[in-house]
Amino acid sequence: MTEFLVIFKDIILPVFIIMAIGYYLYIKFTLDLSTLAKLNIYFLVPGFIFVKLYEATFGLDLFLQVLGFFILLVLLLYIFAVIIAKLLQITGSKRNTFANSVMFFNSGNYGVPVNDLVFKSDPFAMSIQVIMLTLQNIFLFSYGIFTLRAADEGKLRAALGYFKMPVLYAMLSGVLLNVWNIKVPEPILVSANYIADSMIALALLTLGAQVAKMEFKKGLVSVYISILLRLIGGPATAIIIIWLFQLEGILAQALFIASAMPTSVNSSVIAEEYKSHPDFAAQTVLFSTVFSMLTVTIVIYLSHIIF
Repeated sequence: MTEFLVIFKDIILPVFIIMAIGYYLYIKFTLDLSTLAKLNIYFLVPGFIFVKLYEATFGLDLFLQVLGFFILLVLLLYIFAVIIAKLLQITGSKRNTFANSVMFFNSGNYGVPVNDLVFKSDPFAMSIQVIMLTLQNIFLFSYGIFTLRAADEGKLRAALGYFKMPVLYAMLSGVLLNVWNIKVPEPILVSANYIADSMIALALLTLGAQVAKMEFKKGLVSVYISILLRLIGGPATAIIIIWLFQLEGILAQALFIASAMPTSVNSSVIAEEYKSHPDFAAQTVLFSTVFSMLTVTIVIYLSHIIF
């Protein structure tokens, strides 16, 4: 019970405080959600990814293990999501948004604090979480955006459109400057860190504004099933992969816990930007975050027993 209260106080409550501010600001000033989404996608996220990749210190072996786990996890979750969407007769752009809500989980403003709390700031465990966070952001702002754009623009135009996204160039520059050990001028690095540090707050504020706008009576069945796949299907699939790869110790525990995070806030942001059922996306983020208070606590408990 104490661990549950600590997780709620240190992780869940700060998230909902910022969302509540976004909710209030939208009600009071009718904020432009499209502008907020653009600020996230074209300004904050590129800065965040650049900083994380530029400052990364993990080794190649660890990266490859986490990469293999990540690829298999999202692939299996995608297959499950597509099958369920077909059974629910979810088609078109909503099917893509539904699949994204299952595949993309909150590795940043939720996963990082959980990892820090569970493993007591262990640098090895945090390295695992940083890799998961980086892979999630790269995947979300490449494939995630491609699927939403392809539904309306066609696959070729959607693929070409990705090369206009600053996230791609932020990722490449962060990796290359890190590998080549090139020192970034201090004014640029300080500016990039300011941008990265502000991403979480504005993403959550955007989500709060979306919540204020949405109608909760639409598509609740698909929302609940999406949450079920994300919060229960995610860690259940992770256990199978961990056993398959014969992972153990902190690596297994950290990956298992990382797989249990609620739907990514940024999946809601890109749904808003590309007008792909933003109400549905925002509801999955909101409700999965609420229900994760219970499910993440259970997963943390199980991680100490199973691994």
